[in-house]
Amino acid sequence: MGHSAAVWDYRAAIEITKDWNGIDQVVLHNPQGASARVSLHGGQVTSWRNEHGEELLFTSSKAIFKPPKAMRGGIPICFPEFGNCGSLEQHGFARNKIWAIDDNPPPLLPNDSNGKSFIDLLLKPSEEDLKCWPNSFEFRLRVSLATDGDLTLTSRVRNVNGKPFSFSFAYHTYLSVSDISEVRIEGLETLDYLDNLCRRERFTEQGDATTFESELDRVYLSSPNVIAVLDHERKRTYVIRKEGLPDAAVWNPWEKKSKSMADIGDEEYKQMVCVDGAAIEKPVTLKPGEEWTGRLQLSVVPSSFCSEHLNL
Repeated sequence: MGHSAAVWDYRAAIEITKDWNGIDQVVLHNPQGASARVSLHGGQVTSWRNEHGEELLFTSSKAIFKPPKAMRGGIPICFPEFGNCGSLEQHGFARNKIWAIDDNPPPLLPNDSNGKSFIDLLLKPSEEDLKCWPNSFEFRLRVSLATDGDLTLTSRVRNVNGKPFSFSFAYHTYLSVSDISEVRIEGLETLDYLDNLCRRERFTEQGDATTFESELDRVYLSSPNVIAVLDHERKRTYVIRKEGLPDAAVWNPWEKKSKSMADIGDEEYKQMVCVDGAAIEKPVTLKPGEEWTGRLQLSVVPSSFCSEHLNL
């Protein structure tokens, strides 16, 4: 584009294209060459690249890119349910719907759009959705890419119903890693968690970090707002900052589970880890007219920069 950072045109940094199914997708760029891609199918971030063009999110080579199935990878949005603990399809219906671009969203406070390229999306329930989940809502999602390459997702759910409703939520974030056995997560030590491999029984994390030696599927409760995912081999750390999302879900399917899943390669579990900012244990309840906000910010820093700088 030939813009210098001083006169960078953020509107020109947003590109709308079509994917292989003819569904609109939005590509955000920053002056340094980083990018993010968001599909209107599910409001799902499907790519986040740094200024060197390296992909930071994992997508399965066997992912099924055909609605209404959600794509295995990126950042699917789980709403109004996480997992399959309710009556709806697993992880709710938001990730399987076509969202609209919201040209005139209500102001976001604090307005964090300065110096960022961003897109606003909107989901409202269809007649079909209201049959299986009879609650009227407006779900607004802003995805923004900052000049430093940070990716931020801000979700706002408003109750436009005549009665209260409750929901659970997660940003089901698939991070790309070099080797899962070399990954450690800091910030979850000493926390209680629900173990989905043991019928959601409650345990306490005993390690000084969360590491991976077999299948792991947990929801850490009352987790801190900053979590670090260290990739030892690449010497880089993902820093996850979250607001309005008290829980952190952590998942890796490992070898046996991967082989039973049609949309992930047998060995691909080694290159991924899911660490989700979430509200699961205590569902969010909104009275008529109330709005909830949940924000996730993802950054990447060299691992040498870590813990003491992150206030973990």
